[in-house]
Amino acid sequence: QVQLVQSGGGSVQAGGSLRLSCAASSGTFGFNAMGWFRQARGKERDFVAGINWGSGTTMYADSVKGRFTASRDSAKNTLYLQMNNLMPEDTAIYYCARRRSSTVATAESRDYDYWGQGTQVTVSS
Repeated sequence: QVQLVQSGGGSVQAGGSLRLSCAASSGTFGFNAMGWFRQARGKERDFVAGINWGSGTTMYADSVKGRFTASRDSAKNTLYLQMNNLMPEDTAIYYCARRRSSTVATAESRDYDYWGQGTQVTVSS
């Protein structure tokens, strides 16, 4: 059993920055890719970023490319999402997740088995 505990987030004005963290409080990330998703009020959960195990290759949703950076510290079993130049449309609950049985991230939430508790990010204009 893997438990993912998120921290960071909060409220910021447009143009500001925030960093989210996701740590495995029990279990490890293993050899699994990791991902970040977000869910705005009244909307479906959307892919934000993914990072492969090993190579650290990243992938991003078009809406966050050039502004968000995903990274991981495998020794610390911690995943990060650095968010810069935040915009009001980035307002959502953000979730980290562990890819099921694969070293390669995908943009499909159904491919992930363990999820963090979620953390609110609010960007005001």
